[in-house]
Amino acid sequence: IHFDQHDIIYSTFCLLTGISLRELGMELRCRCIQTESRRIGRHIEKVEIIPANSHCEESEIIATLKKTGQVVCLDAEAPWVKKVIERMMSRQAQIPLS
Repeated sequence: IHFDQHDIIYSTFCLLTGISLRELGMELRCRCIQTESRRIGRHIEKVEIIPANSHCEESEIIATLKKTGQVVCLDAEAPWVKKVIERMMSRQAQIPLS
């Protein structure tokens, strides 16, 4: 295999850009490989919704559990997860903007 100078510069740029984006907290792929559909509602401390983007075509719903701090990806199609999201959205709508 032969690499010319342009190939090496381009590869280095891509590598450094990927590292920089990751340090900024930007994922370069989907975070959720598997999702949980069983009810774990009362064990959830917080929920983060990550909209679909150029690195992941699916919206991701990520819950952090109270006791362990474990991060769990939730199934967006599960009825109980839909209710959790609805409650979150209605609470956010009630917060007055300053």
